[in-house]
Amino acid sequence: MNEKTAASQAPIRDARTLGVPKMLILGLQHMFAMFGATVLVPILVQSYGLPLSIQTTLFFAGFGTLFFHVCTRLKVPAFLGSSFAFLGGFQAMAEMDAGIYATMEASEKLQYTCGGIVVAGLLYVVLALVIKAVGVHRVMHYLPPVVTGPIIILIGLNLAPSAVSNASTCWWLALVAMAIIIVANIWGKGMIKIIPILLGVVGSYVVALVAGMVDFSGLADTTLLSGMNPILGFQPFVTNFGGSVAKFDISAILVMAPIAIASMMEHIGDMSAISATVGENFIEDPGLHRTLIGDGVATSLAGLFGGPANTTYGENTGVLVLSRVHDPRVVRLAAIYAVVLSFSPAFAYLVNTIPAAIIGGVSFILYGMISAIGVRNVVENQVDFTNSRNLIIAAVILVCGLGFSGGLTFHVSGASITLTSLAIAAIAGIVLNAILPGNDFHFGKTATSDTAASLGRY
Repeated sequence: MNEKTAASQAPIRDARTLGVPKMLILGLQHMFAMFGATVLVPILVQSYGLPLSIQTTLFFAGFGTLFFHVCTRLKVPAFLGSSFAFLGGFQAMAEMDAGIYATMEASEKLQYTCGGIVVAGLLYVVLALVIKAVGVHRVMHYLPPVVTGPIIILIGLNLAPSAVSNASTCWWLALVAMAIIIVANIWGKGMIKIIPILLGVVGSYVVALVAGMVDFSGLADTTLLSGMNPILGFQPFVTNFGGSVAKFDISAILVMAPIAIASMMEHIGDMSAISATVGENFIEDPGLHRTLIGDGVATSLAGLFGGPANTTYGENTGVLVLSRVHDPRVVRLAAIYAVVLSFSPAFAYLVNTIPAAIIGGVSFILYGMISAIGVRNVVENQVDFTNSRNLIIAAVILVCGLGFSGGLTFHVSGASITLTSLAIAAIAGIVLNAILPGNDFHFGKTATSDTAASLGRY
């Protein structure tokens, strides 16, 4: 390799050397990479019956990313978008009909759901403090792949009926969305391969437009709320402050908070993946405790004001690989773009006009991928299922997650407490792993567990 070729392949650490126009375009590329999945979360949650705002989601994706960069001393080129791991919790809360939730309006139920997200984010802070005190290796010993893998598998399996229900509203349109995603992901090159979800939504939406299946009749009424400009307007947590602030209840906390186990594992994997991509050890500097605090507090702030949980996005890591521009400044530009878009009610409404069949088609792939990533996590970490201990732990987790379909409600001091199937499975797995003899998992030494990259974004 000659000097000219080597120079052309060298990563760019300071995007300012490229000039302002190219920096702006690079930031736009990062925004497109995260956009499809980030916006898809509130769309899916709305299909469950909870009014999660697209504007609020975009705002806290951008704001959360900027907050994360401050916490990590502006060193880590990561974007924080909406977490799919919490979709199972949103659906469980939407279907909750026990105790105080029996006659509760969807908007208030969302507030309690977001209260659970606040607590889930605070668990990141707790883990960060523990890691700072005792070290990451000792903590991860209690969360091996034999526990986290089956939990991730269950997240996808529990969501599967929702995908079929939405897709069944128009199977041919759902199949169009699925086909576009598959083609882009398998045969796409460059940027096309990075944004298959976004392409699946946009491509099938164009088909739906041509077929006359998109209804714009409510655009004027929906965007002119409270006399706001249809193009520019505040997010719901600003215009209706009292109705968007999180509320707290032990049942909702027990539904949402355990999901943080899977999302924290994802965070650790993403930090390892970004470190490997950029050639820096971000787990050491600025430190895993700082990245966890940035992600966790950003999640809690989002939940406090009616937004979904955040998580570091693998799509944006893919953009780092593609562009070879490793400057965190371009990621912060994407965050600013997201905040700006969040001030457009008309844009949020246009996203809401996406037919349910498209959501079903996208979900068909996405939910299956969540479960498949759980399987991959188990396989790549070489979990030995000839070992009875591992087999028992995985078996109990899976049966709890699928068997307790309606959750488990019990009463303590007159208060109703409901555990969802996922929460029961997570608790059972962690307890069994702690008490059964023969735990030989060592984070950083066992198979590929030191990177945990196989967890992906979900």
